[in-house]
Amino acid sequence: MDNSGKEKEANALMAEAEKKMKSSQSFFGALFGGSSKLEEACDMLVRAANMYKMAKNWCAAGNAFSQAAHLHLQMQSKHDAATNFIDAGNAFKKADPQEAINCLNRAIEIYTDMGRFTIAAKHHISIAEIYETELVDVDKAIAHYEQAADYYRGEESTSSANKCLLKVATYAAQLEQYQKAIEIYEQVGTHAMDSTLLKYSAKDHFFKAALCHFCVDHLNAKVKEFDTISRLDQWLTTMLLRIKKTIQDEESDLR
Repeated sequence: MDNSGKEKEANALMAEAEKKMKSSQSFFGALFGGSSKLEEACDMLVRAANMYKMAKNWCAAGNAFSQAAHLHLQMQSKHDAATNFIDAGNAFKKADPQEAINCLNRAIEIYTDMGRFTIAAKHHISIAEIYETELVDVDKAIAHYEQAADYYRGEESTSSANKCLLKVATYAAQLEQYQKAIEIYEQVGTHAMDSTLLKYSAKDHFFKAALCHFCVDHLNAKVKEFDTISRLDQWLTTMLLRIKKTIQDEESDLR
């Protein structure tokens, strides 16, 4: 079946689902199996959405999944509703990034209401990535990475939280929010020092913190302190101290 054939089949399923929904709302329909009619309508909407996906009609697929999600909410099936909102978001990602974010946010609301904070965090990351790559809104990307980190921390998933925080630090430094970046790099570096698996990455985090310190106040960058905490190798420490000395010498010459 070619794409036009798949779309026709999807359109027929959508029309049939619409009939089921209207039938369930009538007096006799509600009296005789109204909820089963809604379940059948949901199944048809999901089937239609998948047909639209095969036809690469991403907006139609997203709309069908979104309708299924709303029906599941009507039937108090929160988990199924959240799943369909995620499906809708994934379809809309390919055609309408803002609508993808709207659907993912609806899913997040349901998951947080159910206490599923780890899953909510994962979808906050998805939204952050859309803001990074599609909508190019760094401030909103940062906000969603921070929210994801917060949820991960609450669930004791420190490593996942730190991955999100490192994204925040990268953008904060680019936006010249050096103090924010420093706090994150130092926090993540300190955590890495306590882990056998992660301790080798600690020096990288402290080095980035040191560079941010240079940007804030290059004469008072805490090179020696980082050397003690992160055990920077000798070459790196020497280079940093040379940078510091060069800056001091240049400032002395200007006086």
